[in-house]
Amino acid sequence: MAYRRVLLKLSGEALMGELSYGIDPAIVQEIAQEVAGLVAEGVEVAIVVGGGNIFRGVKGAAAGMDRATADYIGMIATVMNAMTLQDALEQIEVPTRVLTAIEMQEVAEPYIRRRAIRHLEKGRVVIFGAGSGNPFFTTDTTAALRAAEINAEVVFKATKVDGVYDSDPKKNPNAKRFQSLTYSYVLAQDLRVMDGTAIALCKDNNIPIIVFDLSVKGNIRRAVMGESIGTIVGGSCEIT
Repeated sequence: MAYRRVLLKLSGEALMGELSYGIDPAIVQEIAQEVAGLVAEGVEVAIVVGGGNIFRGVKGAAAGMDRATADYIGMIATVMNAMTLQDALEQIEVPTRVLTAIEMQEVAEPYIRRRAIRHLEKGRVVIFGAGSGNPFFTTDTTAALRAAEINAEVVFKATKVDGVYDSDPKKNPNAKRFQSLTYSYVLAQDLRVMDGTAIALCKDNNIPIIVFDLSVKGNIRRAVMGESIGTIVGGSCEIT
């Protein structure tokens, strides 16, 4: 096992599967099964989940909403996803805690750094909801922030593509996939692996980011085992 404490970043869109909106229960159950396998092997797993499958603050703002209000609604959407993941995990007897940056004590615990670390040490999966609790920040930035706070060894960004490319592989059949990238190259080339604030946070705290395809069954475990899948940000710069 290459990593013992990891942070898994899931986009809200990843939970949709082939749906156009909402949550695909089959996808959530598959993720839960993979996470359960990691926990059984002694890996401490924290998760940050987005809310774009329910509400995206940027789109709300573009439609005329106040940006801060739209972002707070998006944060609440992430809590809905976090609770869904928690339920799927506990259905298969994996102890799980949802910690939120906005207090919702009837459904989740408030985020306290030491409490989160203690849950991980006890073998519980920790799901961070409500982003960072601040508007104008993405859940990518939250993932980098929480990873630094809990001393995670790596951030896994599970997406719908199998790594980072020099151009859009859907539009350019000759797009080249990077095997590894430096933080500085990602920022300089604006590759949109994660937003710039998240990349800078990981760079400052020397936390590698591994981008891989969530739709391939077993990829989460492969990533944790240290297999070469996807693209790693943090080392040298190579193109496959």
